[in-house]
Amino acid sequence: MTRSLSVFKRLLVGEPFTSERQRALELSKRYAIPLLAVNPISSVAYAPEQVFLVMALAGTAAYAFSAWTGLAVAVVMLTVIASYRYTVQAYPGGGGDYRVVTANLGQRAGILTAAALLLDYVLTVAVSAAAAVSSLAVVLPGLREWREVACVVAIAVLAAFNLRGGRVAGKFAAAIALAFVVGIAAVVVVGLIRIAAGEELHPTSAQFSSVGEAAEWSGAALFVLCARAFAAGSVAVTGIETFTTRVRFFRPPRGRNAAFAITVVGGATVALFVGIVVFAYAVGAQSSSDPRHQLAGVPEDYVQNPLIGQLAGAAFDSLALLMWPVMLATAGVLLLAANTAFVGFPQLASIFAQDSLMPRQLHKRGDRLVYSNGIIMLAVAAAVLAVAFGGATFRLIGLYIVGVFLSMILAHAAMVRHWRRVLAVERDPGRRKRARRARRTAFAAAAMCAIVLFIVAVTDYERGWVGAVIIAAGYLLMWYVSRHYTDVAAETELPPGKPRLPSRNHAIVLASSVNRPLMRMLAYAKATRPDTITALTVNVDATASRGLLAEWERRGIGVPLTIVDSPYRDITAPIVDFVKAKRRDAPRDVVTVYMPEYVVGHWWQRKNFSRNYFPWSTNLLHNQTTKAIRRQLKYEPGVMICIVPWILGENMEPPPLRRVRK
Repeated sequence: MTRSLSVFKRLLVGEPFTSERQRALELSKRYAIPLLAVNPISSVAYAPEQVFLVMALAGTAAYAFSAWTGLAVAVVMLTVIASYRYTVQAYPGGGGDYRVVTANLGQRAGILTAAALLLDYVLTVAVSAAAAVSSLAVVLPGLREWREVACVVAIAVLAAFNLRGGRVAGKFAAAIALAFVVGIAAVVVVGLIRIAAGEELHPTSAQFSSVGEAAEWSGAALFVLCARAFAAGSVAVTGIETFTTRVRFFRPPRGRNAAFAITVVGGATVALFVGIVVFAYAVGAQSSSDPRHQLAGVPEDYVQNPLIGQLAGAAFDSLALLMWPVMLATAGVLLLAANTAFVGFPQLASIFAQDSLMPRQLHKRGDRLVYSNGIIMLAVAAAVLAVAFGGATFRLIGLYIVGVFLSMILAHAAMVRHWRRVLAVERDPGRRKRARRARRTAFAAAAMCAIVLFIVAVTDYERGWVGAVIIAAGYLLMWYVSRHYTDVAAETELPPGKPRLPSRNHAIVLASSVNRPLMRMLAYAKATRPDTITALTVNVDATASRGLLAEWERRGIGVPLTIVDSPYRDITAPIVDFVKAKRRDAPRDVVTVYMPEYVVGHWWQRKNFSRNYFPWSTNLLHNQTTKAIRRQLKYEPGVMICIVPWILGENMEPPPLRRVRK
């Protein structure tokens, strides 16, 4: 079975890489910059639609506020971008929000940020995969019925690609990102030009009226609805924080180059977001989470396309030759964003493991020089969330906003404290002026992110509180792991002075019969030169015990044999009691217990069918008593357990040659 798993692993992952290839597999600037741009730009594919999904609750008339809501989201985006510009220049070594918060607000705030970032990365994969499937469903309608399955398959393929150490070529990533930007810009520009020329563009959803129009909405209720739409649309901010973790991939001066990249990519994201919202409002596009109940006059066979698909169809008159490239580029950039999370999350989890916030196994690179455990962990978590929420993007957005904006609030609040410390020691007037401007920007960004998070917690509490519970659970788990590693380090720390060695070493060899494994254990025990050595057996059958003693004396083994009685025919308890008594008599001594373990060798060494085809049968038919004794003795201080393996079949003599009759 072990060999079969190894073969399957090689087929899935590939042959292992040597450590010398690690430098060759690191991200280059040509690879890093396009992929860094993918994360914020990809949010344009689903963020504008969230505004219209919420506005649909109040009817078509509420769409009049969509443009103003989009502008409010743009203000938040610009403020966050401006604050991160100062962050990457203040921390050119990278590290992201976690490092910034830990350095300025302490370890507890850093752990909370780490928990929020974990949810952020998991939702990046789940949301991007769900949005990519929705985009592909425009050109492949059959995917709609298999939305959850398609999400899981996409996540599994990306995980397998990264487990094999695959890297997306920088030129390919740049081409996909550029195709998406050009495609969305073409949809907006062509659509607005046609409207300015007097043409009437009507997407399919514009011909229906909203059920919400029949209801009367008070000013307060409409304000709450607009606030909820503003919070949902603010998911467009996601991805900007990626630059803070990858500053080291820019050329010196890294901080300045990273700030320039944030400005360009952020500006393009804001422009595309506002353009889509304005164009959608101009053509009367509608987007509903439940068209059959929220839109009046919807036919039975009506299928609602994503907002990008509706706008592309309106701008290009539903010409497949022009629509398909836009939707394929949209799906491509979303899958690249999910792939970026598969690159960033394992590295972030490795940092957390290095800081004792997560299990140390996450800090280990796999055969292909990637953090395999982190990739698998991310894939499983993202797939579970995608299936749990039906593969619907709008259902995942509430959780996504909680993770993203909580980490942003802490990061910008940490930068406020950072700039306060700078002002306390800086005396240059120009630098002080810049520090005060940066502090005001960070404060404004933290305040706006806090408002968004508060709105989500109040208006979308069902999903918002689910995200809060996940983050709280992650925080408690990280705190427990950190405390455990701290306690272990304190307990195992070597005290000053010379270490105190044990006074004597007593060897106990477990014996049930005189055979070759026993003689090997005795030889190993003698080779360690213990102070005393004894063989120990349990008397559960008087006849068998007398036979063992007689054989022992006949062989002249030269090691005393101790027989302990077991009135209840138990083997484990008498052995454990004997070892404990040895320890009580000499607390400063060490007792080493030697016990055998039968191991299945290679397939060509196995002589019969059961060992050849069912290697698990050896563990089932042997070693059970040994395991029970080990479970009891491993909790005894001063007791060492030495397992002496005996590989079945390694010492079997070949059968005699048969004489061939002529």
